[in-house]
Amino acid sequence: MTQQVPSTEPQLAGVRNFRDVGGMPTTDGRKVRNGVLFRSGHLASATAEDAAFLASLNLHTVFDFRNDADRRLEGPDVTLPGVREVRLPLSDPADGAEFWKRVRRGGVDELRPLLGDGRAEQRMIASYRATILTRTDEHSRVLRSLAEDSVPALMHCSAGKDRAGLSIAITLLAVGVERDAVTEDYLKSGAKHRRYKLHRGGESSDPYTPEITELLSPLFDARQEYLGAAFETIEETWGGVDAYLTEGLGVTPELRARLRERLLD
Repeated sequence: MTQQVPSTEPQLAGVRNFRDVGGMPTTDGRKVRNGVLFRSGHLASATAEDAAFLASLNLHTVFDFRNDADRRLEGPDVTLPGVREVRLPLSDPADGAEFWKRVRRGGVDELRPLLGDGRAEQRMIASYRATILTRTDEHSRVLRSLAEDSVPALMHCSAGKDRAGLSIAITLLAVGVERDAVTEDYLKSGAKHRRYKLHRGGESSDPYTPEITELLSPLFDARQEYLGAAFETIEETWGGVDAYLTEGLGVTPELRARLRERLLD
């Protein structure tokens, strides 16, 4: 039996951006069941109290969408007894490694040409589009796992915003959640208390000047145009969500029906 969690969002000490997506409405009047699908940032910094709370959710599977570079930087997830961990990187381990090194250590003179004049936003939009186009196998695997035996499930990446955000969005669309509701949930990741904590070093005595903060902000914002770019890519490439699921991800009507049984009230 799944744990029915309260609607009040818990504030975990070492895990950012945690929430249950239960209660979200579908186009046919149903709702996502509470206690079956969760999202968050990485679990590497979870405290003992955080781990006890996560264990109380009776999770079957944790999907970790981070790559090897992320795990070297942040550490492995806290161990949750009896919970299956599925490591499914949604970006290449080498992709962006030098970029993120510069983001973490670069001064304003280095960051301006890297991120200024809309380049940070353009990078984010391109990343969302590329994830939709190139990670169909991974997204298919997630949906198949959920339909078979993987709930209750928690999906996370580093911040719980981009890679986990897209996988959550695809899952919700697959069970018929209204697109506006999917976007509304995604945008919650932009709240101050949910945002990823970037630890900057380097030679600067002030790693967060106002200009540097402004330059970095697009990387850590949850912006409607980012998720919108993913939706546009689905429309442009497959003609719509239904075709994307069947042709792009190989999700049959029978599998979608099993997903709905697993995830919806």
